[in-house]
Amino acid sequence: MVEEFAFDNTEDRRKRRQSESGWVEVIVGSMFSGKSEELIRRLNRASIARQRVQVFKPIIDSRYSIEEIASHSGRKHLSEPVSTSADLKASVKPDTEVVGIDEGQFFDTGLIDVVIGLANSGKRVIVAGLDQDYTGKPFEPMPQLLCIAEYITKIHAICVKCGATANFTQRTVESDARVEVGASDKYEARCRQCFVPHSDAPTIHPS
Repeated sequence: MVEEFAFDNTEDRRKRRQSESGWVEVIVGSMFSGKSEELIRRLNRASIARQRVQVFKPIIDSRYSIEEIASHSGRKHLSEPVSTSADLKASVKPDTEVVGIDEGQFFDTGLIDVVIGLANSGKRVIVAGLDQDYTGKPFEPMPQLLCIAEYITKIHAICVKCGATANFTQRTVESDARVEVGASDKYEARCRQCFVPHSDAPTIHPS
């Protein structure tokens, strides 16, 4: 289920566009919740409205495609892979109206200032990413982006263990690395009751 402000056609949105005022939208949730799919939906709507769109992703995320952002359901959108937030900033064209950023948690904390700068320059900035890491702790820089965003969307997945609303990302392989790129081969969506905080023991079969 997607929970969001219905801002696509609101008077506030129209006023912002007419005054060339930028803003920030952040889409967060666990893995398999549909964050990238929601990002792609908004980018497609902007393209249909003939707005100039640029999309970026961290270069380390090559799970489904190198030059596309992709949802787990298979939806894709052309994007530009970049290594750092500075590279992202340098790649944004002056006439771009909408900037989409996927997997925001994989960027450095400089992304915060980049996003603020883009919004201040009149651009609509949409960032999707995990708000928690595999230990259940805030995943920077997403928490900071939540603080400065005008619009926030929290999306939930379905717990693979009990079918309840899932808000956590369970790592199912042994690794202490905070950034471990993967999909269903390494992660599951879990609810609070079924989520097992990281320990030295494998978490594939929690008690």
